[in-house]
Amino acid sequence: RSLVLALGLSQTDACTVFAVGKKATKDGSVLVSHSDDGNALNDARLIHVPAADHPAGSKRPIFFTPENFPRYVGSAMGPGYQPSNETAGYPVFEPIGYIDQVSHTYGYQSGSYGVINEHGVAVGESTCGAMFGTCGANQTVGCEPGRKVGVALMSIDTLSYLAMERCTSSRQAVEMMGQLALQHGFYGPVDSFEGSGESLVVADPDEAWAFQILSDPTGTSAIWAAQRLPDDHMTVVANMYTIREVDANDKANFILSPNLFEVAKSKGWWKD
Repeated sequence: RSLVLALGLSQTDACTVFAVGKKATKDGSVLVSHSDDGNALNDARLIHVPAADHPAGSKRPIFFTPENFPRYVGSAMGPGYQPSNETAGYPVFEPIGYIDQVSHTYGYQSGSYGVINEHGVAVGESTCGAMFGTCGANQTVGCEPGRKVGVALMSIDTLSYLAMERCTSSRQAVEMMGQLALQHGFYGPVDSFEGSGESLVVADPDEAWAFQILSDPTGTSAIWAAQRLPDDHMTVVANMYTIREVDANDKANFILSPNLFEVAKSKGWWKD
């Protein structure tokens, strides 16, 4: 089996993803696409991040992810992002925080988001409207009312890069991204014209998952849900969440953040 990834670039202002399961394609491939759209200032480069080994006890720096050119300047993501004539005049990025590093990270292709890694784990992204949003750690722009400085470390860009670095399957990627967002906080600016929530379609050569996430009401954690794409189905995500009903007892097809029902109940949006 194979994974086929299609990546499109254009000068519109929204992203659309589609995915197709392995029993809905002629050759048994899993398909995922991403129209990585944005304004003329977006960083459209495709840069390879090589595999690497890391000493025990080391930390993985987390950077704010602006998406405009350059999306990152520094040595933490390999030689393709080191200062060069192309990025002359731009400062080296400083971390907004750190998480524990793993002993080995996989090589992958990177754009505004992770694209595909050496194990065939791939993502497509689409921003979505959401009920909650917050700003990134140490940021003062795009914060929700009542907050002056952000504390959340994880953007969808960062989560996708970490999935590329650490995961060999789409299910593992969904679980890891969800856990990191819960622990370190997820940010999506409330002043974004597209919305403060995010959706990734995460695929590998065997299956695909929709992973949909937003900030929690405190601005310090996250709420998320993931649904497996049936093998004989296809899906489209176009700047709107597509997971409408969840079954917490169906562990094979749904993975949910532990606070999903609690937050909905506290807001009066759901009853037992």
